[in-house]
Amino acid sequence: MKQLTIDRGKTDRRAPSNGSDAAKAVVRRNTEEVQAKGRFDVFEELFADDFVDHTPQPDMTPDKAGVRKLYSYIRDAFPDFHAEIHWQLADGDRVTTYKTYYGTHEGPLLGVAPTHRKVHFESVDVMRVRNGKIAEHWGVGNLLSLMQQIGGCAIATDTNGSESKESDFQLLINGKLVKGAGTPSRLRGTRVCSNSRLQI
Repeated sequence: MKQLTIDRGKTDRRAPSNGSDAAKAVVRRNTEEVQAKGRFDVFEELFADDFVDHTPQPDMTPDKAGVRKLYSYIRDAFPDFHAEIHWQLADGDRVTTYKTYYGTHEGPLLGVAPTHRKVHFESVDVMRVRNGKIAEHWGVGNLLSLMQQIGGCAIATDTNGSESKESDFQLLINGKLVKGAGTPSRLRGTRVCSNSRLQI
């Protein structure tokens, strides 16, 4: 039977130590050394050559080269990029991590010029660790919050100036409706994202 272990920033002494602890350590090292410090020598050590990203970001390939490109792109946009890991949960060779990313917007991001604003956004991801290397990834991040913080999205308002309900907004990307059930005549503003491939 599989055992679940949870790590809230330090070892949970109530949970038995097993191979899952080693898997969590690999994932944590990626967050703290590669993502936060830009150590791509460590990246090469931690990621399997046949790595597969099941939730690739826009314009990124779902492989090792793609995730390295993504990490470089994020670090160019946020040179002080780092994360606070709130907890990790291991189920065999899969590690789920809930964290908040922080950074200062100093480079272009998804078509938005540097704003020099300090931002933060939450993320949950799952990484499969095989033979000590990260082999697979699934993840979701609160990109809408990030884009709002750097001015890449404008909140829709109704004719009274009040923020519209979720069911009453339109998300327009390059003028195309991709989400929502609102009626254009009812909205004074729109929730507009600047990048044509932004996935929310």
